[in-house]
Amino acid sequence: MTVQPAALEALKSLAVGFSFAGLLASAFELFTARRAGFQLLQGGGLSALASVPVVIFCAPFLILRNTARGRRIERRPLVFVMLASLIAGVWSMASGRLVLDLLAAMVT
Repeated sequence: MTVQPAALEALKSLAVGFSFAGLLASAFELFTARRAGFQLLQGGGLSALASVPVVIFCAPFLILRNTARGRRIERRPLVFVMLASLIAGVWSMASGRLVLDLLAAMVT
């Protein structure tokens, strides 16, 4: 059984996207002593504008963190968890592809 190159690229994008999201969220927390979250966009002004790239690339991590917490504390239905995981996976694949393309452009 062989793995198609497109499937391998999709898996690589997915892994890089989730890894980069977790790394960026952890780095944000380390340097600012605040948890990364969607509430960063609610502050308004220049800080909200500056946090847009952080939230965009951290979104898969934030979605899964909030979903796991909601399932555990609020007893959200499993269907909700599955849909949120699907959204986070697609978002992670897109952001991972962007990160990989940016790295490839920097190397060449």
